[in-house]
Amino acid sequence: MNKFVLPAAGVIALALGAYLTLKPAPASAPMAASSKPAEGAAIVQVALPDMLSANAEIGKRAFDAVCAACHGENAAGKEGFGPPLVHKIYEPSHHGDMAFVMAAERGVQAHHWRFGNMPPQPGVTRGDVKAIVAYVREMQLANGIN
Repeated sequence: MNKFVLPAAGVIALALGAYLTLKPAPASAPMAASSKPAEGAAIVQVALPDMLSANAEIGKRAFDAVCAACHGENAAGKEGFGPPLVHKIYEPSHHGDMAFVMAAERGVQAHHWRFGNMPPQPGVTRGDVKAIVAYVREMQLANGIN
């Protein structure tokens, strides 16, 4: 029996050490209602570029007039309304410029976010969308998304 005591003690010591090292952290208190972002708050923080190209300036005006109500000021998203466009999901290699044109013309079925479907934007021309895309792309570049 003595030949089993030392290995058993070793296994118990290892198990206890592993438990103490790997044990889950204690559950934290439930989030207070005030820690949830407020309805309409920006979803991401956006760094502004030093300056915008002339086309992006036109795009910013069009964005502010048509898109900002849902996509937030500076395309930072708007809690409860719409996603941020200054986000890796909308980088050019994943959502090319034509995706923005098609979204404005046809609307978009919700697939990346839980804001619901985006309706078509019939008052926005392709020229408007191209300028808006120039603005969004310059904002993305200023935030390391390219």
